[in-house]
Amino acid sequence: MDTVRLIVKIVFMILSVVMTIIVLMQEGKSQGLGSLSGSTIDNSYWSKNKGRSMEGVLVKVTRILLIIFLAGAAAMNIGSFQG
Repeated sequence: MDTVRLIVKIVFMILSVVMTIIVLMQEGKSQGLGSLSGSTIDNSYWSKNKGRSMEGVLVKVTRILLIIFLAGAAAMNIGSFQG
């Protein structure tokens, strides 16, 4: 049983490092100083097809890894109460 717990902890640590790297690879949501001028690019080709770009893929992967991370944290917490 101790080996299973050790494997789960190692996978959990690797998952947290991978999630950190993916979040750091993403671009910021703010436009910086460009937002002060009031110019928006909401109607551009790039903004309409953002889900198909690398940025969109990173957002989807981040959401999936977050769900796995939270489920793993809950499972480790429940497992700590049982034994």
